[in-house]
Amino acid sequence: MTIAAPAPDTDLDLELDDPPAPAEPEPEPSFWRRSWLAHLAMAVVSLAAAVGVCWGLWSAPYNHVVADNVSDQGQFEWMLSYGVYLLQNLTDPFFTDLLNAPRGVNLAMNTSSTFYAVVFAPLTHLAGPQVSFVTILTLNLAGSAFVWYLFLRRWLVRSGLAAAVGGLLFGFCPGLVSHANGHLNWTSGWMVGIVAWRVLKLPERDHWLRNGIVLGLLCTMGFSVAAEALFFAALASGIFLLVWLLSRPGLRRARTALKPVLLSLGVTAVIAGVLLARPLYMHFNGPLKFSGTGFGMRVFSEDLVAYVAFPLRSVAGLAGWGADLAPNATEATSFFGIPLILLFVAAVVLLWRRSSPERRITLRALTVVGVIFFLLSLGPRLRFLGEQQPHIPMPYALLVDVPLFDSALPVRYSLVVVLVFALVIALLADEVVRRRDSLIRSASGRLVFGLAIVAALVPIAPLPLRTLERAPEPVFISSGHWEDYVSDHGVITSLPLSIDVAVDSMRWQAYTMARGGDKQFRIPAGYFLGPQDYEETGRHLVGRVGAPDRPTDKVFYRAARWGQTPKMTNVERLNARIDFEYWQLEAIFLPASLTGPKGPLNRDALVRVTTDLLGEPEQVDDVLVWRIRPGVDPVDQWEEK
Repeated sequence: MTIAAPAPDTDLDLELDDPPAPAEPEPEPSFWRRSWLAHLAMAVVSLAAAVGVCWGLWSAPYNHVVADNVSDQGQFEWMLSYGVYLLQNLTDPFFTDLLNAPRGVNLAMNTSSTFYAVVFAPLTHLAGPQVSFVTILTLNLAGSAFVWYLFLRRWLVRSGLAAAVGGLLFGFCPGLVSHANGHLNWTSGWMVGIVAWRVLKLPERDHWLRNGIVLGLLCTMGFSVAAEALFFAALASGIFLLVWLLSRPGLRRARTALKPVLLSLGVTAVIAGVLLARPLYMHFNGPLKFSGTGFGMRVFSEDLVAYVAFPLRSVAGLAGWGADLAPNATEATSFFGIPLILLFVAAVVLLWRRSSPERRITLRALTVVGVIFFLLSLGPRLRFLGEQQPHIPMPYALLVDVPLFDSALPVRYSLVVVLVFALVIALLADEVVRRRDSLIRSASGRLVFGLAIVAALVPIAPLPLRTLERAPEPVFISSGHWEDYVSDHGVITSLPLSIDVAVDSMRWQAYTMARGGDKQFRIPAGYFLGPQDYEETGRHLVGRVGAPDRPTDKVFYRAARWGQTPKMTNVERLNARIDFEYWQLEAIFLPASLTGPKGPLNRDALVRVTTDLLGEPEQVDDVLVWRIRPGVDPVDQWEEK
């Protein structure tokens, strides 16, 4: 008997004190050998489904961008390109001055995804970060489904079909598909599955050293891929194990399992502690540190009704049954639908009443994990039908200032809830497909539950991600002509300066990094999380998106976003001189088109404002260029009376 109460046909239901079985002259095929055809079929189905979800990007990776989160895709493409720059220059993976000149950015406090950036650096260099992004996104969705299929097949169910149902439910659940709108970190469900697999291996007495080393390396990798998800995995595993160990079989098992588990965890702590020492220092005490997160927890909390609603980008949403109750299109993390909720409740009741005592313990632990994460996902105050109920506090109100919890967004806890759903539905499906020894005793009962599974899952089946056209890379950048307008490691920017709703300047920098070369430029501002100010107070305040505002970047932003073109006075010119000198800016350029959050930005307004500040531009290739003499430009103008 094991913690996960595996299917009886696995070899993991032996007690640790059992004597080794005598060697057989012709052993049965291993789990991997006897199931490789099923594994291959599942891998093909998962990959095909992932390509279908991401088809809008695959059809034109250099021209298309996810329509519901243009900026996060641009940010991740920058991070992937930084991997090429990192390997070429052997620079700091956790801090850079390429963004937010002259201050820089603490990458350890951002989703730097160093693991992806380094592993996919060859592809990024050869094909560009656009191709690397959609490749990783596709593999994340497919890998999440496939790894959890393997987990279920190995630890919980007998049937490969039941394991596939659970794996596909999690890998293509509304939450992961929603995060596919720009998030390479939160679509990495495969990472959590591998970590959970290795956690269940910890009680092995003869392999404590190996298990500890492997888990330490996995935690190091997981911190780079998705630190917040790794925190959720550790929290969920701890709750699960605590509930399981409080049972009578759990206490008996603890007598033999405690020593190898503690030894393995000690090795894990040493390995992960050494490898993560610098990123953890940078995160908690490094330069440009801040506290908490740059996003409001009350806004990014789950709406209670969202759990029973259908997602907009699903079969049910296509039929007009979807609901818009998420903070944004990337954080629609629950949306299970009433049929799946009812099926889950029915599955828990059925399995609890008819399962063995060991399986009941597993069900109890899973249910407790699901309930706790459900409550955490509701945030500090209840949200109902899009309205916050300030007079109804939730448990998360007690955790908003607790380290680690203060950096997590409550809405994302529901991804653990859907994982619990996937595991329980897989257990139910296992009983449906079994003809002998099934807990569902009649064939008609198995048929009814089989149809119920289909009816619950089909409505939330995902549609392809929405995409839109983005501005093409200017010839000015791709040809390298930008090098004539800025010194080596000097500062140049396109307009508007990069921020969460306009990341083109970061994209042009990313493409130059991906191509390599000896010369690189820096840019002011950027889309990142940083402190509210650069004084000591900023280290203790919650973070913000982007750099603290300066007068001139506000002028450019308002022109690009809303077409505002106020007449420039010498006060604005003085502010611009101060800002240009602060940024050490040497040149500004303006491409023919500009990508905004929902479509093109207002280029004509930017031309008018910038010309009013700096005079007539120079046409270079397909961009307009204004040279800047820091501390001199723009020159004051005096009207004749």
